[in-house]
Amino acid sequence: MEGKILWQQGNSKPENLNNFAVISQWWSSLANKQVMLAQRMIPQTGEVDELDWELQRFDEVFEIKSPEIRGITLYWQKPDSPQVRNTTPHQLVLDTRQQQLYIFPQSQKQLVIRVALRGISYETIEVKNPHWLYRRVGENHILTLRDNQQQLEVKITLNPNSLSQLKEQLP
Repeated sequence: MEGKILWQQGNSKPENLNNFAVISQWWSSLANKQVMLAQRMIPQTGEVDELDWELQRFDEVFEIKSPEIRGITLYWQKPDSPQVRNTTPHQLVLDTRQQQLYIFPQSQKQLVIRVALRGISYETIEVKNPHWLYRRVGENHILTLRDNQQQLEVKITLNPNSLSQLKEQLP
């Protein structure tokens, strides 16, 4: 769970309290920032990473107002609404790399809410059957992928640590 901070209600591990403090600080820091709030049903596997988080019909994108935590309940408002919304979680997972918080509500155990900071978006480039070139420069490994049809070249430099992480992922 690298890059992820976990808080669970009732967990007595010492880091649980610290993790909650970090998540609370992150939540409060969202004030006046553009976020995407999405709700999904948790799959049978329980893996929220398997869910499709692309923008869907009932997802909301808005500038969040007054995000705060009182007790363990998260509160927030939408810009043009006096209504204060809230949810009380049994678990929170903050993905610090992607800047998104997964909220697992007490009231609906089969649901996960994701609040993602907008502005972090990655462009996906699809390269099919590229020509490739591998070379080693010092301790780094360089892989160059070339798609002549798209006139696109992607150069990937991996240090020894990144290369070993990649090897762990390969079958």
